Amino acid sequence: MASACLGVLFLQTTSAAQSEQTQTLYDIAKEISPERIESDVTTLVNFGTRHTLSETESDTRGIGAARRWIKAEFDKISAECGGCLEVYFQSDVISGEKRIPDPVEVKSVIAIQRGTTDPDRYVIMSGDIDSRVSDVMDYTSDAPGANDNASGVAGTLEAARVLSKYKFNGSIVYAALAGEEQGLFGGRIMAEQAKEDGWRIKAVLNNDMIGNIEGVNGVINNTTARIFAEGTRVTETEAEARRRRFTGGEVDSPSRNLARYIDKIADQYIENLDTMVVYRLDRFGRGGHHRPFNDLGYPGIRIMETNENYTRQHQDLRTEDGIKYGDTLDGVNFDYAAKLTGLNAVSLAAMAWAPNPPKGVKIKGAVQPSTTLSWDALDETQNPQLKGYKIYWRHTDDPQWEYSKFVGNVTEATLENIVIDNYFFGVASVNNHDVESVVVYPGPAGSFGE
Repeated sequence: MASACLGVLFLQTTSAAQSEQTQTLYDIAKEISPERIESDVTTLVNFGTRHTLSETESDTRGIGAARRWIKAEFDKISAECGGCLEVYFQSDVISGEKRIPDPVEVKSVIAIQRGTTDPDRYVIMSGDIDSRVSDVMDYTSDAPGANDNASGVAGTLEAARVLSKYKFNGSIVYAALAGEEQGLFGGRIMAEQAKEDGWRIKAVLNNDMIGNIEGVNGVINNTTARIFAEGTRVTETEAEARRRRFTGGEVDSPSRNLARYIDKIADQYIENLDTMVVYRLDRFGRGGHHRPFNDLGYPGIRIMETNENYTRQHQDLRTEDGIKYGDTLDGVNFDYAAKLTGLNAVSLAAMAWAPNPPKGVKIKGAVQPSTTLSWDALDETQNPQLKGYKIYWRHTDDPQWEYSKFVGNVTEATLENIVIDNYFFGVASVNNHDVESVVVYPGPAGSFGE
């Protein structure tokens, strides 16, 4: 969670010379429609169940009808922007799994908005199509899945409607992923295909339950959200772990710095929203569709409500002891879902407009009075919008970046009389409208890749 001091400093540095692109980020947040999100959630709920093993031939019930409707919506959005989205089904047959014992086609819907100068760089927003009741293998009972996770799919569709009106340097992907409740299979299929195709993924924003404001703990709050972000990459090598032990980086993985970036976006662009960065892959012992991407080393986080209501999750529709169970429409606050969708949309836009995150970031300064950072020059063909680079640093026990200095379009800079032992450091790239990339921590621990 960003400190109030940092939020003030950031606003002071940008408000004096508000760029057209920065103003557009405010406009994007305001364009998100709670009414359109409500309409989409209602449509998804009306398919009865969206269980992965449910009906596929019906036009009105089951997972097949739901995914065809989602694709049709993306196709409609694409038609309205002159074919700006590449929309397709992505699938694989899964079998022999505990929750998918017999062969089932797990089919997701993907829509790609290609970047103008760096189309092979991707930022992704996702939600999950499928729903369930108490018995994860029950594919016939009604499973509305209004919040879990029609809210995430509706948010992804709405982000596509708004962002498709603009052009970006990098590519944005909108994904409605299948098979989440049965074992994160849609995300795994997509992540593995992306790796095979050489996608340069810089961010995965998994939206799983973004509409509930009434917690099982009695708290009712529509002003906060959580961002879950894992620490050290699971793909770290033994040599990288040994280096990290002596130079740090445990809390500066790409996923953690992605979370800090979104936290700062919330502070500046989203009215009445404070995000809490949670230093954990996901909720305790639980999982989400960002994990398959993390498993392959990609930066990915989960955005969701702060106060969960477990009586509305994975429950048969019933009333017991005066308590109503089930994930129904009346448990979704659509203004709140729109607020979190706006957070996603602004974050995607900023990252896609910004230059590629700095690569090859290095640091030196042991037993010196000053600290020097260096990085590789970015490809100017891919990044014609590059203005230069900004160095960030913070005390090692501070959760958010505290200090920064724009150093221009150079590949090395020294912070005089800033001792390396007392701070953590990072570098962001900045475009000619002062929109920044995610901050990159030096070395393998913080690298966002090429």
